[in-house]
This record gives sequence, structure tokens and C-alpha cells, in this order.
Amino acid sequence: MVNLEKRAITEHFSNITDKRRYNKRHKLIDIIIITIVSVIAGANTWEQIEEYAVSKKSWFKTFLELPHGIPSHDTIARVFAVIATDEFKESFLSWIQSVALITKGQVIAIDGKTLRGSYDKSSSKAAIHMVSAWGTANGIVLGQVKTAEKSNEITAIPELINMLDISGCIVTIDAMGCQKKIAKQIVEQDGDYVFSLKENHKHLHDDVELFFQENVKTGFKGVEYDFYETVDGGHGRVEIRRYWTTGCIGWLYGKEKWANLQIIGMAERERHIGNSISRETSYFIGSIESKAKMLANAVRGHWGIENKLHWVLDVTFREDESRIRKDNAPANFAILRHMALNILKSEKSSRMSIRTKRLKAGWDDNYMATLLKAGA
Repeated sequence: MVNLEKRAITEHFSNITDKRRYNKRHKLIDIIIITIVSVIAGANTWEQIEEYAVSKKSWFKTFLELPHGIPSHDTIARVFAVIATDEFKESFLSWIQSVALITKGQVIAIDGKTLRGSYDKSSSKAAIHMVSAWGTANGIVLGQVKTAEKSNEITAIPELINMLDISGCIVTIDAMGCQKKIAKQIVEQDGDYVFSLKENHKHLHDDVELFFQENVKTGFKGVEYDFYETVDGGHGRVEIRRYWTTGCIGWLYGKEKWANLQIIGMAERERHIGNSISRETSYFIGSIESKAKMLANAVRGHWGIENKLHWVLDVTFREDESRIRKDNAPANFAILRHMALNILKSEKSSRMSIRTKRLKAGWDDNYMATLLKAGA
């Protein structure tokens, strides 16, 4: 890793408060950099981080001071248990804002994920829940917030949105975050929103459902609407996605309570597998134009957070299997995974999977330097 990349990480993570009271033999920034690099290279536990760092000691010494060698896994674990998650989160945000270009019209998907392995039965500590913002255009995590204990996503989402520059972007949130105050906040920050409707707004959901069910049957006679359809298939499977939007919502009860509400929409997924056909229908409200393709991009972008972020964290980074539980360590390690994933995603010279990139980064110091340069 050349000095440019070392300075890039140091610039954004050097202001973290060192809360160690004793045993400061190892520099805090050395520990942070060792840990970030090790997680990129495939380490999923404190022990694996130490083993990787020991095996790469001579390489690390080319750009780190390491006054007392490689810290033990116990030392690394203790450090990340006491690092303030808010500070670590702010450092992540500072770093991502310096490297990520958020383009106008980009879909930012917000969704939550429970870190199941962080549940600690011995101390009755509940599993932590992280709410993340996913930039669908460049496929990176833009920020994250841990929900407070005995709270839920509704309180975390406004905090996360407040951290982000969403001007000109479309923010998508599932039914849990379909809240009037959140819609107002997004509009006040010069963004647009597309919210999924479910039973938490039963009357609104039922009114929108009834409108579309009746008008699809009649071909929207006398009603202005837009329609978009895609067909994908392969390996004996065909999936048809249909989207409808309308801005004719003068009849909608309570619409004035939703900031800049412009459209309602419906999405239908029809799957053909052999002789079996299944359908799934969803309903939406939004501040976007009544363009069905725009709704389609927002909805497809939001679905992507599940299989392009959450699935990768579970399958490649083994997040749900992690038994890191002490104090701030689970939330801080979640941020480390997000940072590693962003760096791996930023390297575009190859079409390797994230899993293969991690393996190669662990084997090849030159490739690791390429990754760090891409993420700088």
C-alpha cells in the first residue's frame, strides 16, 4: 500500500478518540488500518485478523509504525469494543463522501438488518439492528445507524437520512418507514421518496389497492396513467414485472398530510416456473413523476439491497454467524464490513465475485494495493 492510500484512510479515521485507559503500546490508527485491511482480505473474526496481520507483518511494516509488532486479537477486540460507534460511523461517512459520487436521480434504498449473532444470552443483550442506506447506482453503502435498544427503524431512519446528501435522489423505504414525518424530512432535504404500502397504513393501502384493482380491469377508462413492463427469463423460469402509476389522486383521502405526494403506484411480479404461475402485488406512494419506468427503477433498486447487500454480508462476510458481541464491537464490525464491501465494489478492473476478490486480496499484496487505491 503506497503512502497515498495510507494517508487516505488516516485522514478520515485519525480523529477517533482513543478510550484505552491502559496498555497503549500499539498505535490506535495502526490497529484500525490493520483491521480494515484484514477484513478486506477475508478475515471475519478477531483471531483471523491477527493471523492475517502476522502473516503480512513485513508488508504492514512498510507503511505502519508497529512499535511493538502486531497487536494480539484480544487487544484488537478490546479496542473495537470501546471505540464510540458514533465516531466510527462519522469517520466512515467522511470517507465515503470523499470517494463516492452521488448522481442526481440515483435511488438510495434504506433498509434494516438484524445481526443475529450479536445476541448475547448471558448478559440478556438483544441482537443489534443496523439500518443502512444503499446507493443502487454504484452499489455501495452510503451510511448506517444502529437502532437504539427497545426502539425500531422508525427512529433510526430520520437520523440516517439527516447524515446523507439526498438532494435530487429518490429515497426508497419499505412499509416500516412509510411515515409522514419521514416523507416531510426527505422533501425538506430536496429529495424524492417512494414508500411501500402495507397494513401499517391500512386505510391508505386499501384505498390504493381498490383503485388499481378496479382500473386495471377497466383499462383505466377516463383515468390518466402510465404503464411499464419487463420480461426476464432463463433456465426454465420467466419473470414478468408490470408497473402502473397515476397522478390522478385528488380523490385520495388524507393525501394532503403527505409532503409533496404526487403519485400512487402498483407493481406486479408474475413468475412462470414450468407449469406453475405465481403473482405478487405491491402498492406504493411517492413524490416522483407519474412515470411507470421511474417507479420500476425505484422498486427494483430497493429490492437490490436485499440480494446485493444483505445477502453478500451473510454469505460472503458471514455476518449472521459472527459471535462478536462485546459492547460497541458488533456495531463497529458491521461498519468494517460495509467499508470492506465498498472498497471491493469500487475496484472495477475485473468481474470477479466479492468472495474471489477477498481471496485474491489476501494472497496478492499488489492486488490489495489496487483495491485500496480504488477505495481512496
